[in-house]
Amino acid sequence: MSEPILPGSTLGILGSGQLGRMLAQSARRMGYRIHTLSPGSDTPTGQLADREVVADYDDLDAIADFARQVDVVTFEFENVASAATDAAAQHAPVRPRGQVLHITQNRRREKEALAAAGLPTAPFEVVDTQAQLAGAIDRIGTPAILKTAGFGYDGKGQTRIDRNTDPADAWAAIGGVPAVLEGLVDFAAELSVVAARGLDGAVVDYGLIENRHVDHILDVSIADMPLVPEQAKAARDIAETVLSALDVVGVLCIELFLTRDGALLVNELAPRPHNSGHLTIEGCASSQFDQQLRAVCGLPLGDTRRLQPVAMVNLLGDHWAGGEPAWAAALADPAVNLHLYGKAEASAGRKMGHITAFGSDRDDAARRATAARAALHSTE
Repeated sequence: MSEPILPGSTLGILGSGQLGRMLAQSARRMGYRIHTLSPGSDTPTGQLADREVVADYDDLDAIADFARQVDVVTFEFENVASAATDAAAQHAPVRPRGQVLHITQNRRREKEALAAAGLPTAPFEVVDTQAQLAGAIDRIGTPAILKTAGFGYDGKGQTRIDRNTDPADAWAAIGGVPAVLEGLVDFAAELSVVAARGLDGAVVDYGLIENRHVDHILDVSIADMPLVPEQAKAARDIAETVLSALDVVGVLCIELFLTRDGALLVNELAPRPHNSGHLTIEGCASSQFDQQLRAVCGLPLGDTRRLQPVAMVNLLGDHWAGGEPAWAAALADPAVNLHLYGKAEASAGRKMGHITAFGSDRDDAARRATAARAALHSTE
């Protein structure tokens, strides 16, 4: 096993959004220096970095130069071309490895990798042309969801197909690009397991997190979804299988459906810290960002123990529509913590920050978090 990359070394982050910002906060606390690369300047990560490189992800010369000046490279979102990680890997370790990014940034490759690992998913078929779509609909049935194979998140790049949907209309709705058709799951809940795997193969996770969405965007996450022990074990087994099968070194989130009959199906993978895992910052002994840093630097993984019942709510740009939110009102509850991402402009649907709250139990934590968010519009 490689020697650990110790405090004082330089961490390179491809991407510069809020996930990179929170990773940089963990890295700074542990004594690392931070370089970040993205097409933007004065970015959420760049505001905390020692060096902010402005370059496109397909500028392989800039990527290579960036990697020469750091000790390890990681990424904070999937829309980095795998060619960029290949270029970086010529000069510094890239963790998770570029092949993990290559698989998870494309739904076809991801679904096929999950199937090859024997993991449960919704029924799916690969659809490369409009001509293939009608047959796939006949076999999968309706309702179904047609999703672009590449580059989609927060509900983008997908359309629903019902019994009377014209396949040509559905194909046009996603831009006529290669896609995956998935049977629509009648789920009781959406869950996630945020897990980390170290350079030594050790795996830790944060248990089952319940996620509630609005308009395909995560709205509320609540730690410790109460399931029977067999379901909790199945979720952990799925997480460990994914991490091992893909040989991940770093953090990965497995999004799951809990079906009405109690089964767990894998929905999607995210090979980096996840929105639902933000509650680990205050809620656990070591956050998901601490784990990402520890894993990619080859350090022992931290303790994922929950300190108290905790929940998180997202703050979208919509909350700025009427002017500056009432921050003092939101923080009136001492159990509430506020995180803002340093983004210059608020727009509808854009993730600008989040609120976490502790409670006497998980329901109380969720109530406190949502009440704090509602108080942002207080006129007192």
